[in-house]
Amino acid sequence: MLLDAASLYFRAFYGVPTSVTTPDGRPINAVRGFLDMTARLLATHRPDRLVACWDDDWRPAFRVEALPSYKAHRVAPEGGEEVPDELGPQVPVLVEVLAAAGIDRVGAPGYEADDVIGTLATRARGPVDVVTGDRDLFQLVDDARAVRVLYTARGITDIEFVDEAGVAAKYGIPGRAYADFAVLRGDPSDGLPGVPGVGAKTAAALINEFGDLAGIRAAAGRTVVPKAPLTAAVLKKLHAAGDYLDAAPVVVAVATTIDLPPVEGALPRSPADPRALAELADRHGIGNSVRRLGAVLGWPADVLGR
Repeated sequence: MLLDAASLYFRAFYGVPTSVTTPDGRPINAVRGFLDMTARLLATHRPDRLVACWDDDWRPAFRVEALPSYKAHRVAPEGGEEVPDELGPQVPVLVEVLAAAGIDRVGAPGYEADDVIGTLATRARGPVDVVTGDRDLFQLVDDARAVRVLYTARGITDIEFVDEAGVAAKYGIPGRAYADFAVLRGDPSDGLPGVPGVGAKTAAALINEFGDLAGIRAAAGRTVVPKAPLTAAVLKKLHAAGDYLDAAPVVVAVATTIDLPPVEGALPRSPADPRALAELADRHGIGNSVRRLGAVLGWPADVLGR
């Protein structure tokens, strides 16, 4: 099980009230929600390995160089990612808790969590569940290798299972064609404009007719007599968006071969640092969430000294 950590702690932050606080009154809702969701996922799906995948770089230079609009609307005035004031201080706490608990947290310099997930999913020799609220990761679904997405679209409790059939049912395209579909349609949440005037229906029709983005562009280059779905209007839009179509695939494609050390992801049968975990639980008022996680992992009942 690969967790898209930032996606989950953002969803936890918005899904759990900020009135959930530490003993000294600081919001701790994102940490509590993340731990509780992880415990539920483990209890429900019983993976034998777990990795929290991290954004070491939320807006990698190679993607910005290809498409400067990539996530530009989410850059804070002082630089870096714009994060709610109540969430920012919770992220280092979550890092400490995961380390003390012994849950592997993996990032890579210059890459997003998506790329860590793509690489680990590609390496895996068995089934993979990717837990995320990011549709970009739909491009990884692979029925033959049992790679699916557990999509947290509606908060931190209601999860939708997405496999190749799920992508086909949702968008009317072949199961592993999501990346090309996203390039054509665009995604405003990532600053990806898409081809102006080409919506989801037209994008799906083009993919179904020509197979992939390369096939669509090849057809657009040789078509003399326009016909649906490559009508004269669509041809004009594709030609006008040529520079964007050159750049966008680099932005949308999840990297699957980045340099990562071996990652075991073994479920911790006891905390890596029980004393530190107990201290963190007391200081931040997250003892109940830590105990719930520990119960699912089979930790001793007195792991927090209670």
